[in-house]
Amino acid sequence: MEPHKAFLASSFWLVLVIFLTISLHGVNTSNEVHHVKTHVGGLVEKDQRRTLFDTEYGDISSIEIKGGHRAPSYHLQFFTLEPNSVFLPVLLHANMVFYVHTGSGRVTWTVEDGGTRRTDLCEGDLFKLNEGCVFYIESNLEAERKKLRIYAMFANTDDTTYDPSIGAYSRINQLVKGFDIKIIQAAFKVPGDLIEAITNKTDTPAIVHANSKEHKTFWELEALVLSDFLGIPSNDKKGKTYNIFDKDPDFKNCNGWSLAVTKKKLKSLKGTNIGFLMVNLTTGSMLGPHWNPTATEIAVVLEGEGMVRVVCANRKNNEDKMEECRNMRFRVKEGDVFVVPRFHPMAQMSFNNDSLVFLGFSTAAKENYPQFLAGKRSVLGALDRHILGTSFGVSNTTIDQLFASQDDSIISGCVSCAEEEERVMKEEERKREEEKEEEQEKEQERARREEEAKREEEQARRQQEKRERRREKEARREHEKGKEEEEEEAEREREGGRKAHRRERKHVERREEEEAQREQEQARRQQEEREKRREQESGREKEEEGERGRRGGVRPHRRGDRGRSREEGAAEWEQEEARRHQEQDGDDVEDKGNRSSF
Repeated sequence: MEPHKAFLASSFWLVLVIFLTISLHGVNTSNEVHHVKTHVGGLVEKDQRRTLFDTEYGDISSIEIKGGHRAPSYHLQFFTLEPNSVFLPVLLHANMVFYVHTGSGRVTWTVEDGGTRRTDLCEGDLFKLNEGCVFYIESNLEAERKKLRIYAMFANTDDTTYDPSIGAYSRINQLVKGFDIKIIQAAFKVPGDLIEAITNKTDTPAIVHANSKEHKTFWELEALVLSDFLGIPSNDKKGKTYNIFDKDPDFKNCNGWSLAVTKKKLKSLKGTNIGFLMVNLTTGSMLGPHWNPTATEIAVVLEGEGMVRVVCANRKNNEDKMEECRNMRFRVKEGDVFVVPRFHPMAQMSFNNDSLVFLGFSTAAKENYPQFLAGKRSVLGALDRHILGTSFGVSNTTIDQLFASQDDSIISGCVSCAEEEERVMKEEERKREEEKEEEQEKEQERARREEEAKREEEQARRQQEKRERRREKEARREHEKGKEEEEEEAEREREGGRKAHRRERKHVERREEEEAQREQEQARRQQEEREKRREQESGREKEEEGERGRRGGVRPHRRGDRGRSREEGAAEWEQEEARRHQEQDGDDVEDKGNRSSF
């Protein structure tokens, strides 16, 4: 039966939230936005917070801060609810410790036995909610209409640590709507159209207005669900808060007061590594130089303005340049958050015209016992004077004088200390700005020289390429010129050969002509000689015939005819022979011309 009751108790809040979102006209399906930029360093100003939810009835902002590159990060959220508003239920993923800065209201949450708890909240309350519970917050409608402002830190536990990847909490309506309709219907055993009507509702903001009628309906609905649907009676048990203003300070004088809250004073802090501290400095005062041996301090400025001085614990021995430790001064104002890692000496100072009040979250729930440099509880005062003098490089007398006028104060008057720190801070900032500008100028000069060197190199490269292209062009031109000259020379040689051939041909032709002329002349002379011989022979024959005729009376005419026939035959033979000689000589000349052309 007990397991059944536990199941019903766990189902109660799902049903309760569904009815609550119906009464407030909608469902919001979005998770808390948890991807927040982590600030590394000593200070996060108020305007650097990241807004998670912002409605007309309130807003939630957050920061993620860490004391160094390798230090763990710390997640803080700042809730602001207008009067008569409700921060709708969420499932808490990590322990949540918070401080009520202004206003009043009530927080309701579930417990492991299946019931619920409520506690009223007012200014100065410290409280803790355990991981895994479902809670919501209501603000009261006060006559002063003060907003309910809550500063919360989500802390690590002995068993678990805060996981930024899933955020600090999830909206309950998102968890319900993440299941299919059939699964929800089977779990709640209600008609499907009712589940559809719920899951199809439009989203509502995380913070909504709650009028009196809706509040009455809501509490009546809760009682009805507890008594009839789940069989569990409504649980009106109230939790107890710890109000910091109702307790006596650990230290107090005319310059201010301080109070630390550990798990010895606030039992609900057991199981976490978080404690609280509050410091109130009047005008022109200082919380003396000290360090925390077991805790990192994350502080939220509640009122006023002041200066914080943090000294690096081990500057010269730090070999990690990426995580360079340096002394810090920063001015803080209301809403700012500053962090001081353990073992880092610090001092907080108020200005002459304003007080300074801050709330600190300490990362150690056990007693921290801050170590002060001055005062009756000075850690230096407990050391041997000679050893201390040797450490500072001064005499024992100087050390005795240093501790001669110590009192029991950890908060003391320090007129104009904050102003002097601010002056030094501004001077350091001015020097850093000048160094930054100088470094920028050097960087610009280096960049200019590099750019100029690149331009010169590029110009030299282009000139080299131009020279190479010119050389290549000249080489091609020379090559083409040589080729042209070779072609011209070859052409000249061919032309010379043709001219020589023509000259040879002309010479041959002239020789042939001359030869022909000689032959013709020779043939002509031979012809003339033959004709002359024929004439002589003809004359002799005529004389012989005349002589024979005179002697024998023979007719001379026929013998003359035979002589002419023989003469004509001889002439024809001689002409044919001359023609053959001339053709043979022409063929020889042509063969010589052909051989000379090759």
